[in-house]
Amino acid sequence: MSEENSSRSPRAARRLSDKILRAFHHACDNHDYECAEQLLRVAEAAIMRGQARGGVDRRREHEHLVAAHTRLWYLRHPEQE
Repeated sequence: MSEENSSRSPRAARRLSDKILRAFHHACDNHDYECAEQLLRVAEAAIMRGQARGGVDRRREHEHLVAAHTRLWYLRHPEQE
C-alpha cells in the first residue's frame, strides 16, 4: 500500500456507490422520495460502470441495490406492509 493510500481516512476510501447509497438513505429518511429515486439510478450506474472495468465480485453491491429498491417501494406503498 502506498503512503498516499495509507494516509486516506476510511471515509475517503469508500466507493462512490457506497456514498451515493448513503445519500439515498438520507433522502428516504427525509421523505424526499424523488431525490432518493434519482440517487438510486446514479448508484446503479456507478456500480455497472465498476463492473465494466472488471471490478471484483459485485454481489454485495447488488444486494444493497435490491434492499434500496425494496425500501423505496415500501416507503411509497405503506399500505402494502
